[in-house]
Amino acid sequence: MKPKHWYDYFWIWTVAYFALGFFNILFAWLGMVDFLVPLLFAVFGGNKWFCNRLCGRGQLLTVLPRKFGVSRRKPAPRWLSSPWFRYAFLAFFLTMFGNILYQSYRVFGGAASLREVVKLFWTFRLPWGWAYTAGTVPDWVAQFAFGFYSLMLASTLIGLIAMALYRPRTWCSFCPMGTMTQAICKLKQRGRLPEDTN
Repeated sequence: MKPKHWYDYFWIWTVAYFALGFFNILFAWLGMVDFLVPLLFAVFGGNKWFCNRLCGRGQLLTVLPRKFGVSRRKPAPRWLSSPWFRYAFLAFFLTMFGNILYQSYRVFGGAASLREVVKLFWTFRLPWGWAYTAGTVPDWVAQFAFGFYSLMLASTLIGLIAMALYRPRTWCSFCPMGTMTQAICKLKQRGRLPEDTN
């Protein structure tokens, strides 16, 4: 059996993130760690070590089938990992993130009021008022938390559905963060100067 490392338990981070956000939406800001750290690894390290070793969501998608057998373990359709789909999904993901920033800005500027809802799959509004006490933080901070939790929840549910229908880590083949970090790594490799042979 392969020995366990300290980073093999980061799946607990993913479970804790959603549990904390269920009771207090402000914990949704912690998700920015999963948003920024992979990019830092790619920009400064030129690698996808975060995706391969530290991603709590990817680990969760491995642990659940191993412990509970909740995956059909069937090959996913090829189009799910095709460049056109991956970059289209990344564009959609970034558009949703941009919308979160825009809505938070509108609340900050007083053009809109705080909406205490979580959007499931960016469509279905779930009242989430129990998870926030009005006035705890500026409204725009709370608005970002509601939006970002929605984004994290929707993308995780997509990953779980893909896990159940296909192989456990099918999500990883079209994960927006994976697509971004891979693109950054490729750009860094192309920019490297050839080694001096003298």
